[in-house]
Amino acid sequence: MAEEEAGGLVFHPMDQFVIKPLFGEGPVNWYTPTNATLWMALAALAITALLVFGTRGRAIVPNRVQSIAELLYGMVRKMVEDVTGKDGLKYFPYVMTLFCFILFANFLGLLPKSFSPTSHIAVTAVLAVLVFVGVTVLGFVKNGAHFLGLFWVSSAPLALRPVLAVIELISYFVRPVSHSIRLAGNIMAGHAVIKVFAAFAAVAAIAPVSIVAITAMYGLEVLVCLIQAYVFTILTCVYLKDALHPAH
Repeated sequence: MAEEEAGGLVFHPMDQFVIKPLFGEGPVNWYTPTNATLWMALAALAITALLVFGTRGRAIVPNRVQSIAELLYGMVRKMVEDVTGKDGLKYFPYVMTLFCFILFANFLGLLPKSFSPTSHIAVTAVLAVLVFVGVTVLGFVKNGAHFLGLFWVSSAPLALRPVLAVIELISYFVRPVSHSIRLAGNIMAGHAVIKVFAAFAAVAAIAPVSIVAITAMYGLEVLVCLIQAYVFTILTCVYLKDALHPAH
């Protein structure tokens, strides 16, 4: 939003990230339908439309929608297999769900008047914590106490191993923080920059430059949306690999 106030141009690029109730006004509680829940639901519906309704024909010569669905399926499956090995394929449905949700939420957030739920740490932190808790529990279930070997660098000199174990332990518990902040920070930063350029588009003298900058940033954001979904998913696969094969 840009407006003329006190002789200067005032805009608020962070207003687009405010959580608002869908119906009426008032405080937002955990049960309140909001713009964030709406766009997360739309992302889920878009995924269902692509992967369920778009492929129900299962044509030998696929149409465009089925081709996109098969491309996503094959890419994520290969990612899981390459990183975790054959043992990790049983967890492919969860990884595929993560990738599709983040990808569609990112892309839908680029639509005019939309809302990007992955720009909020509350959303990305839940996804990251679920991955962290899931792989940790899986690690102990699959390997028992041998899972702790993930923190013991047996190839290092004996005197350094306790120090490295502490460093490894700290880095392990930092995983959900970096996992969530990376995604939310990149999405929020890109949207904020586009809003800043859009505010200057109202100034006739620099409007052409601002429009070019918006177009360039929008193209970059399309790549960022795809890359951030890929990065979140590949890191999930790496953490899953550590749970399945914890030997350092």
